[in-house]
Amino acid sequence: MAYDLIAAVDLGSNSFRLQVGRIVDDQVYPLDGLKEPVRLAAGLGVNKLLDGASQQRGLAALSLFGERLRGFAPECVRAVATNTLRVAKNAHVFLAQAEEALGFPIEVIAGREEARLIYVGVAHTLPHPRRQQLVVDIGGGSTEFIIGKNFKPLELESLYMGCVGFSLRHFPDGRVDKRAMKEAELAARSELQAIVHHYREVGWTDAVGSSGTAKALCDLIEERGISRGEITAEGLAVLREELIRAGSAQALEGPALRADRVPVLPGGLAIMSAVFQEFGLERMQFSDGALRLGVLYDLLGRYHHHDLREATVKQFSRRYQVDAKQAARVQETACSLLMQLRAQASDPDDHELRVLQWAASLHEIGISVAHASYHKHSAYILAHADMPGFSRMDQARLARIVLAHRGKLERVQAYMPDDDDWLLIFCLRMAALLHRARDDAPMPPLKVQESKEGYAIKLDVDWLAGAPLTAAVLDEDKAHWAAVGRSLRVIRSRAARAELGLVND
Repeated sequence: MAYDLIAAVDLGSNSFRLQVGRIVDDQVYPLDGLKEPVRLAAGLGVNKLLDGASQQRGLAALSLFGERLRGFAPECVRAVATNTLRVAKNAHVFLAQAEEALGFPIEVIAGREEARLIYVGVAHTLPHPRRQQLVVDIGGGSTEFIIGKNFKPLELESLYMGCVGFSLRHFPDGRVDKRAMKEAELAARSELQAIVHHYREVGWTDAVGSSGTAKALCDLIEERGISRGEITAEGLAVLREELIRAGSAQALEGPALRADRVPVLPGGLAIMSAVFQEFGLERMQFSDGALRLGVLYDLLGRYHHHDLREATVKQFSRRYQVDAKQAARVQETACSLLMQLRAQASDPDDHELRVLQWAASLHEIGISVAHASYHKHSAYILAHADMPGFSRMDQARLARIVLAHRGKLERVQAYMPDDDDWLLIFCLRMAALLHRARDDAPMPPLKVQESKEGYAIKLDVDWLAGAPLTAAVLDEDKAHWAAVGRSLRVIRSRAARAELGLVND
């Protein structure tokens, strides 16, 4: 089914934004947008807990967005959360309420995934995308650095410094003086030293700034007649001296500085000044493209079956030298089991089917680390590696399913998998068990069933008699399922072939 409108929601550390776009000839044209200055990062205490006030501001903003998004199909909306919700210890509590207010799922994305999406958005606004570009995006809680060319990111980094955090830490109550500015700049330069040498080696032709801090600095510099449409080293120096002389951002004169940007300007200016110094920049153009536009284009790619997640799974399979034949065997059987249990899984675009396909493709990547307990290594890699296109929650879910494909099921029970997770775990676990011989022997006719108590697998008794190891392992698996409060029944049938109607006698 074709859709004309898609939408992206960006739960940033400073602002929450909604962008609605219209699809025209494989391009996204921004149609409508909303912005709410939530300043979520300001509510993050030293204990890494979000306070009630910041949560309420966020929920109020998402309620407004939810009203605008009424009538949108679920596959046409993608909501992503960034740094503050990556680090907040009570993020899960807020996210449960946030999803209810918005009416759509919210993904917490890793820093490098945020950087990738930012570059996708910026690249679609650049006049010369074939040039090698350095993109800098100063957000409320983190700053992303990307070098890219031809719509492809070459280097991705996310540093834990943002305009909200820096403003609160170095300029409490909004007061700005020379010493505080110098300390803030030195703190930012210290963070930058971890990446600047390598980035300078890779090199770039043009520097580009995106998002609110870059736009505010660009507007302020242009208002002072120093340059037009770009940030310059000279302009930053003028703003720095003017801000120190004024003593606070509130005291700055001119219409270019919006009220919602005032509290975070000092921290943003300090970070940008440090970037110019460490990277040796003289000028930086501004791009209207940012995370939300990148999310729209990423969503468009999924809509047209150019899903980056598929490419990531293939790349991981190659990197970790997965046995492709075994992965294909397990995937085929696991998916056939899911189709018996879930009617909608016959649709190639069914999300649960795709998650199971990815899990089956990658369930053995841990063998590259060690064969013993390889499923634990596989789960660790899936949970912690940078996987372009996948959110942190996507990766955590894949890790759970893969961890549970063998061994004790109690290991994943602590992560509270829902019924859909258990269903995929059952399918992958049975498929891996049945293909333990790692050969191309045909699968026996079988049928699976689901009930409130658990699962049942029905197999031909003659086949099981000829596969005593498989029969023994299936019987042993009953105890693992019982340990998590679910049953596994193994039904032996002499008339399985005729009764199940799966093969001809």
